[in-house]
Amino acid sequence: MTTSTPDSRPDRRSVHAPLRRPARGGAVRRRPALDDDRGSATAEYAVVILAAVAFAGVLVAVMRSGEVQAILTDLVRGALSL
Repeated sequence: MTTSTPDSRPDRRSVHAPLRRPARGGAVRRRPALDDDRGSATAEYAVVILAAVAFAGVLVAVMRSGEVQAILTDLVRGALSL
């Protein structure tokens, strides 16, 4: 979490800073914290990597089974005998 410090640039606002007051006396709106999507790409990459690792684990488990090894061995022998 970052700390808010005063910024001399007027175009930079803190996440919790109020937006500009409407011209005709409306209420001040605050920017919801859920609109802040910084770091979302990193989280998405992490989820994809975890899914890929889980899929690789399942694939290794399947490839180590005796039945699959026999099928692959027969396939390779058949391809080499041509």
